[in-house]
Amino acid sequence: MVFGQIEANAFLYDTTWGGIISRDGSRDLGADFGLGVYNDHHFHFGYFVYAGAVLAKLDPYWAEHFKPHMYALIHDYMSSERRHFPRLRNFDCYTLHSWASGITEFADGRNQESTSEAVHAYYAAALAGMVYNDFDMVTLASTLCALETRASQLLWHVPSDSTLYEPEFMAANRVVSIVWSTKRDSGLWFAGAERRDCRLGIHVLPITPITEDMFPDKQYVKELVDWTIESIDNESVTDAWRGFVFALQAIYNPSAALKAVVNLNEHDGGNSYSNLLWWIHTRRAPSHGSC
Repeated sequence: MVFGQIEANAFLYDTTWGGIISRDGSRDLGADFGLGVYNDHHFHFGYFVYAGAVLAKLDPYWAEHFKPHMYALIHDYMSSERRHFPRLRNFDCYTLHSWASGITEFADGRNQESTSEAVHAYYAAALAGMVYNDFDMVTLASTLCALETRASQLLWHVPSDSTLYEPEFMAANRVVSIVWSTKRDSGLWFAGAERRDCRLGIHVLPITPITEDMFPDKQYVKELVDWTIESIDNESVTDAWRGFVFALQAIYNPSAALKAVVNLNEHDGGNSYSNLLWWIHTRRAPSHGSC
């Protein structure tokens, strides 16, 4: 079943697993980051839902016309019923965070890399629920968003005073790149452990209002930024990834972050100069005696 009227790489409803996949993904398991095997569904559909929630807020006609499409995408990764979609496809009610690996089997079990995109997916669903006055959706999405945020701080963030990880690991890491069912990884799917800029950025993007809730501990943020900055004076580190480092720096030192951001020559595809300026100028100046 084609989801919409797009002639090229349309969304389809998959009757086998009960979900939304892409046409390309149905033909090629590696297409669209594995969308056809349910990889990263909450990550990717969260962007569509966030954009749709904004459009629905601004345009009532758009909101009504595309409501079925919005709900199909949300229910794909966050359904509370067992009709056309499985209940809570991505979220694990035992570990209290999501998994991203879909139906692909790995020797080390399930895994999740980008905590910020997971949080963003549930945040986007909560915004959509607010637009459509669907308070059941708001409640569910807000709860999952809060749990995902707390889990990211507990399992992925590695402050210097952490008691979860052993000293040797903490000495070399300020963030876990990928949490698996049976192990943790310092390397990313797309970069090695030495790319600290990518390791920080994948847990920050996209920068939206909910980003602030993910990083409430300014001392840890400073530790993470300092740890990352040690490695970014390298020609392989692009300005697009540097932007996320400076975005976090703005949490405790907006002036330094602004000075750095105005000298960037490029930005990530999910970010922009205007977005970084909004973020920096809406950070509170640190109080006397803070970092």
